[in-house]
Amino acid sequence: MRRLLLATVLIAALAGCGQGETQAPSSSSTAPVAAQGARSPEEIQAALAALPGPYATANYEAGRRVFAQCRSCHTINAGGQHRVGPNLHGVFGREIGTAAGFNYSQAVQNADFAWDAAQLDHWLANPQTFLPGNRMAFAGVRDEEQRRDVIAYLMIETAPQ
Repeated sequence: MRRLLLATVLIAALAGCGQGETQAPSSSSTAPVAAQGARSPEEIQAALAALPGPYATANYEAGRRVFAQCRSCHTINAGGQHRVGPNLHGVFGREIGTAAGFNYSQAVQNADFAWDAAQLDHWLANPQTFLPGNRMAFAGVRDEEQRRDVIAYLMIETAPQ
């Protein structure tokens, strides 16, 4: 039950308080990364090692497991569709609320920062205090290790190739 709650929290957090188009998930978007042929274990280890600290010591598989429950609302592949939440490909370095074609809340539209690991960590910890006025009913991911793992996973999987 706790995992379901954490997954729900993460889904809501990453949605960026948006109200985008809801579309049925495709079978490929819910498949594990390995089944999609994305990266070998060696490539994953090299990508993790290249991340800034503390993310270089994250558990990629734990981050993947947390994010797997978010796939009903988010895609992470290049050119992926928006669902309840925006596509997250290329999210790091992107200005908040600027994924083309996604309808963000006014609070997100009015915010002025680019997504980086620190911003996402604060957002996931408690989006209501991080960005007051967003539409998200979300308690946050309180566990720092889970946030670190899912952020590292996203840093690898959403990076432009």
